[in-house]
Amino acid sequence: MSLILLKIKGISYSQTQSGAYALILSEVDGQRKLPIVIGAFEAQSIAIALEKEIQPPRPLTHDLFKNFSDRFDIIVKQVIIHKLVDGVFYASLICERNKTEEVIDARTSDAIALALRFSAPIFTYKNILEKAGIILKNNPLNEGDDTTTEESLIFEDLEFESEENETKKDGYEGSSIDQLHELLTKAVTNEDYETAAKIRDEISKR
Repeated sequence: MSLILLKIKGISYSQTQSGAYALILSEVDGQRKLPIVIGAFEAQSIAIALEKEIQPPRPLTHDLFKNFSDRFDIIVKQVIIHKLVDGVFYASLICERNKTEEVIDARTSDAIALALRFSAPIFTYKNILEKAGIILKNNPLNEGDDTTTEESLIFEDLEFESEENETKKDGYEGSSIDQLHELLTKAVTNEDYETAAKIRDEISKR
């Protein structure tokens, strides 16, 4: 079966599952998206790996795994999302040490968090993308359409826009750049990465 290269499109808070986040993977040479519901910790870890500006004061679990692997010359070459059963995605880490390749089973969210830290490509099989892939529509009319699937409502581009609007409600728009950087440093020091992400978004808008 042919492999399809994926990239991370974004992360959004899930409106249907408390404490869950939606990770969107997009095929590189196409329009289909692969939505995966992940936990808050994994979402935080992936977000930190995506945003190089945020450096936690202590290594997270995935950072520790990366440091451990570097020390013992273990490389994660690629991640493959190879199976979908009852809505659950299964992934494998393709690792190499001393020219010996090993395949390690992993949760998809963990595998992607590690792929980012190793700059490893993420793949899935064509049949999985055909089964679970969706095409996001950027049409406001779909928001109130009862025929829209639950996945579409969670992962539509409109939701990403609404999350950006939430930053304005936090009052950061009235803070100066220097104040925002101070707040960002404080949030990272306190390991409040969700707040740090919102402040970072406000800084990026400036």
